[in-house]
Amino acid sequence: MARARAFTTEALRDWSWSTPPDADLGEDVVLLVAELVGNAMLHAGGPLELVLDATPARLRIEVSDASSVLPTLRTPHRPGLPGGHGLYIVQHTADRWGSDLHSQGKSIWAEIDAGRLLA
Repeated sequence: MARARAFTTEALRDWSWSTPPDADLGEDVVLLVAELVGNAMLHAGGPLELVLDATPARLRIEVSDASSVLPTLRTPHRPGLPGGHGLYIVQHTADRWGSDLHSQGKSIWAEIDAGRLLA
């Protein structure tokens, strides 16, 4: 987890996104990485790959793992109780998120619009 957070922090710095207009947004990106990597560790035996893909339109965070079980939001969300908050946090922090099956398992991704990072 620490390596994923450090990698993300350095990538944001390299892309000059470490101090976006909303100072908390850079931390939100790191939080999204931590939640997606943490879910892969907890539910899928660990992540296979973390990809950060920046385009002029958006930043995409993608975590791949070997499980073919797609994630589901726990409903109802249970504030104040431990566990089950990861995808709720992802849903409310990212502009979009989803999952894709592939031959090695699945990828869970979250996107933040570049306008939020660069405006």
